[in-house]
Parts: sequence; structure tokens; C-alpha cells
Amino acid sequence: MDLKLYSASWCRDCREAKRFLDKHHIPYTEIDIESTPGAADLVIANVGKRAIPQFVIDGKWVQPYIPGKGFQHDEMSALLGVRK
Repeated sequence: MDLKLYSASWCRDCREAKRFLDKHHIPYTEIDIESTPGAADLVIANVGKRAIPQFVIDGKWVQPYIPGKGFQHDEMSALLGVRK
């Protein structure tokens, strides 16, 4: 599985996404939208807004959180085949 995480250092939900991936030993490539040229534009082009964190799993864009509700542990556990 190829997993990319679009994030920023100031983003609380991004930090939670990284903790989740690290806890389950899921390898990923982090792309910081603040320091990677064109990354924020790519997020906007694929999801319609500058919303992070975003996972790209084998080329498919997945938003692992719900605004106001945080990181979706259950849904991401099921999607990635890991136990909570």
C-alpha cells in the first residue's frame, strides 16, 4: 500500500492522524502543505478545499476526519485493516 499524508505542523487532526499511523506501524510519506511547493494546490484540486489531513491511499483521496468531530479512528481502522 502506498499512503501519503497531506498535513501541516499546526494541524491538530494531522498530528492525530500521524499518531494513528505510527501506532499501527503503517508506513506513509508525509507531505507538508506549508513547505512543499504545489501541495496545497493539489489538495484543493482533489478535494475542493484546503482541508487537512488528507490521506492518499494507492492514488485514492480519503479525508480521515470530520470537521468538528476529529479523526475517524473506527473508519480508518476498518479501511486500513487494523485494530483500534
